[in-house]
Amino acid sequence: MSKIKIRLVRSTIGALPKHRATVRSLGLRKIGSSKIQEASPAIMGMVKAVSHLVSVEECK
Repeated sequence: MSKIKIRLVRSTIGALPKHRATVRSLGLRKIGSSKIQEASPAIMGMVKAVSHLVSVEECK
């Protein structure tokens, strides 16, 4: 599987509680923090749910 880098670019203050929980479960805490994850279907679904809060780029 390929790896993706997920970066939190917007605050979760005004987000829904389930979106906050999703961001937290991706391993992101503060704005600008990033995490490298496997591009599994579960992770991609989580990223899609909070796509308005995060940016995603593919790692080599």
